[in-house]
Amino acid sequence: MGKVIAITNQKGGVGKTTTALNLSASLALAGENILVIDSDPQGNLTSGLGIKKDQLKRGLYELYTGKIRLEEALSPTEIPNLFVLPASMDLFAAEIELLERSDNREMSLLKLLAPIKDNWKYVFIDCPPSFGLLTLNALIASESVLVPVQCEYFAMEGLSLLIKLLWRIRGGFNETLDMEGILLTMFNRHIALSRQVAEDIRRIFKSKVYDTVIPRNIVLAESPSHGKPAVLYAPNSAGAQAYVALAKEILNDNSLLF
Repeated sequence: MGKVIAITNQKGGVGKTTTALNLSASLALAGENILVIDSDPQGNLTSGLGIKKDQLKRGLYELYTGKIRLEEALSPTEIPNLFVLPASMDLFAAEIELLERSDNREMSLLKLLAPIKDNWKYVFIDCPPSFGLLTLNALIASESVLVPVQCEYFAMEGLSLLIKLLWRIRGGFNETLDMEGILLTMFNRHIALSRQVAEDIRRIFKSKVYDTVIPRNIVLAESPSHGKPAVLYAPNSAGAQAYVALAKEILNDNSLLF
């Protein structure tokens, strides 16, 4: 049975897309069937998998607006077990068009994914760095949430606000929504603040925090410009190896709850 996981944090620049890109690729390389959905109109996940956004004719916008079927929107990647539902700037318009709907507009993605989600081991949704209808649709369509948190100042404050938001979603829209885990990103062991933030998050959220920590690594920032996840672009790099370790950890234990 497939599991839908939203990768979200309302704060930008914390590694959401990097995580969606490299975690999905790592799991696919391990032999799992993976679908990753680009729900951010910036389309960075799409370009990070080698798809040219300016030439995109079939993606999440066309799916939301009923112009195509889900199967038509999926694009293969160079990793055999990994497919992507891409996005372009047109997705900004989808949020406006969703606002104009009068019935169950927040349930649109849930209904679209229902017929096919069991075709995949995991379906990851890369959410935009804001809370609007695109993010709300992603959270309602998901069974759990993976939260990347940058090991820098304001991380705790942003994480606390996000947890409150997820509780509201659980109470009002999706009562089965669980916390898949909190992922520490952009960690630099040589910086005291980075170590302190990591310690504080582990102290407060305990077992909800993954053992794996994603280091600050230039390869993770560089590889999307080549249209590849880091696990393909530089598989022996510290960043790539960290995401491989995260994939192994998720396969062994994905039972963390709120």
